[in-house]
Amino acid sequence: MAINKILIVDDSPTERFFLTDILVKAGYTVTQAEDGEQALEKVKLEMPELIIMDVVMPGKNGYQITRAISKDPLTEKIPIIMCTTKGQETDKVWGMRQGARDYVVKPVSQEELLSKIRALPEAQS
Repeated sequence: MAINKILIVDDSPTERFFLTDILVKAGYTVTQAEDGEQALEKVKLEMPELIIMDVVMPGKNGYQITRAISKDPLTEKIPIIMCTTKGQETDKVWGMRQGARDYVVKPVSQEELLSKIRALPEAQS
């Protein structure tokens, strides 16, 4: 199944707008969540085919939400790309250990993000 429906999780309206603009222009359908709790609700309701997850957010952080999504049998197959300002190698390793499939450091390059999405395995279901 090719990826079409993407959920962006970021507390910054500017980042959500920027990422949505990139993805919509590339032909993806995008929904948004502004924090981890809203993300958990939307994931179960909408079952996106990919999640782009910020780390630093109020309430539960992106690592905690990624772990919750990747441990839930209903959502564990949904790939998550962490998209954050936290660029240390330890941050990336920790994100991958929580269940992320890839990691992008802000500011995001349009080409890098799109190539990472295209590189995800086709069969998610």
